[in-house]
Amino acid sequence: MSTTNYPLLERVNDPADLRRLPRAELKSLATELRAFVLESVSKTGGHLSSNLGTVELTVALHAVFDTPRDRVVWDVGHQTYPHKILTGRRERMATLRQLGGLSGFPQRAESEYDTFGTAHSSTSISAALGMALAARQKGEDRRAIAVIGDGAMTAGMAFEALNNAGVQDCNLLVILNDNDMSISPPVGALNRYLAQLMSGQFYAAAKDVGRSVLKNVPPLLELAKRLEQQAKGMVVPATLFEKFGFNYIGPIDGHDLDSLIPTLENIKGLKGPQFLHVVTKKGQGYKLAEQDPVAYHGPGKFDPSIGLVKPATPPKQTFTQVFGEWLCDMAAKDQRLVGITPAMREGSGMVEFHRRFPGRYYDVGIAEQHAVTFAAGMACEGIKPVVAIYSTFLQRAYDQLIHDVALQNLPVVFALDRAGLVGADGATHAGAYDIAFVRCIPNMSLACPADERECRQLLSTAYAQDHPVAVRYPRGAGVGVQPLQSLEGLPFGKGEVRRQGRRIAILAFGTLLYPALEAAERLDATVVNMRWAKPLDTELLLQVAAEHEALVTVEEGCILGGAGSAVGEALSAAGLLRPLLQLGLPDAFIEHGDPARLLALQGLDAEGMAHAISERFGSAPPAALSRAVA
Repeated sequence: MSTTNYPLLERVNDPADLRRLPRAELKSLATELRAFVLESVSKTGGHLSSNLGTVELTVALHAVFDTPRDRVVWDVGHQTYPHKILTGRRERMATLRQLGGLSGFPQRAESEYDTFGTAHSSTSISAALGMALAARQKGEDRRAIAVIGDGAMTAGMAFEALNNAGVQDCNLLVILNDNDMSISPPVGALNRYLAQLMSGQFYAAAKDVGRSVLKNVPPLLELAKRLEQQAKGMVVPATLFEKFGFNYIGPIDGHDLDSLIPTLENIKGLKGPQFLHVVTKKGQGYKLAEQDPVAYHGPGKFDPSIGLVKPATPPKQTFTQVFGEWLCDMAAKDQRLVGITPAMREGSGMVEFHRRFPGRYYDVGIAEQHAVTFAAGMACEGIKPVVAIYSTFLQRAYDQLIHDVALQNLPVVFALDRAGLVGADGATHAGAYDIAFVRCIPNMSLACPADERECRQLLSTAYAQDHPVAVRYPRGAGVGVQPLQSLEGLPFGKGEVRRQGRRIAILAFGTLLYPALEAAERLDATVVNMRWAKPLDTELLLQVAAEHEALVTVEEGCILGGAGSAVGEALSAAGLLRPLLQLGLPDAFIEHGDPARLLALQGLDAEGMAHAISERFGSAPPAALSRAVA
């Protein structure tokens, strides 16, 4: 990307260069940095609003602290594009979130300035505390800084870390980046805490006294009102965080370098746990993103002069949209249904459900553990909870899934979005493990729809059960099979033969059914749409095994412990020996890139499947190949 429009930025190849710039030039640097972020993201797609909001804070942190010796941990990490640009990766921004390119999140392997890998919320304070105490143990005089957003502060893990940090003698700085805007609107008692405290007896009494004394002096009364507003910001948060043992400072304007830099310099000289409250605005400096930070949270490529535009032809319906429509339809039919999400209303397709059924919609904040146990409590009372949660986020509530839901055999439906590879977000967001970690839990069932129609049908099947059931489906659209309007389900635990061939049977779990069908045409193989990873349709499995020389399983999930393993276990239990080839995700983390390309690299497209099967079991008969060519 050309740097002709960024003369200052071109001079900054690492934070040491930034620290050599005159203080008076840092505002101009921030202006160039913001423009460069906007230009970069418009060409590659990626997170925008959050990054525009952290430009000045990033400049200030690298100007004041001796990074990377001083450790900066960015919570979630989707706001670190300015950080990447200032730490030697400016020229690689054109590769952002592409195969072999820069990650959209901090990665330790990518740069020494990425001190801790993040992408899931609310881990920064714990990690930074660990670094601060490690420095103390090693006798190193350096700072550890956690930058956490107000949305991420709703998670219990953040408060567990604050509770631990407040009693430690270490140089930890927690920066609350308060933009009043998580991906979904922030919710919960923490957000209401300040308002509630302001309505308490102390403040009510103080306001009454002030009004009675100053009512005859209007200018002083107006001044008192202004001071009251300042007190709301200055006194109350201090009460909260100082109770945890932190020295609270703020709030200050997170876009004012003249305020940020001196404040950080002062804090740098203080000992013990410090808490700095900065107020920023998502989308800062780009009016369209300021007005609609949710729309510009993670846009694709766009023209900054125009902004986001709707495509000329409507895109195919996504699995997320299929779920959202099913949820509304089932809620209209059954008054017991409630929808629960851990702060992913938009991402999980629940906006319309929230609008139509506000009294049955629960956004519990970034609190996956609580979401699952909360659902279990409702299920105990005869309510029918549907928990919409990304596959990778359910990992954070695994104990609750086992202990609070499955052990008590409660009828909770888990809608597992983002199952399989997710593309640009990479390994941190890939739903690679849900088949393996769900199918080993007693009382749990797991459905793997092959397309949009089956997704709706299997959600209905799951909802009809009297035990916990998860339905996994990928990000984005499927092959375009139009869902039926009815709420009729499919037979529980039953698969179907989709293509009758010979010699080899391919057992497909989920959306890989369709490339499996293509591969089968080349090989004249049988294809079975298994639909369920648990319970397996063992009757159909054993029938197919008896009629074929070899079996192949395909799944967009990890091979270790996955659906293919379940097939092998079932064959062994039945005493039936058949050659078995398991195709799926390897024992490795799959990084970011185009989803189709990533699947092809793992041999999970039609060509890769056909090649792997032919290599293992021999080429297809000539007659079958000739039919495929014809």
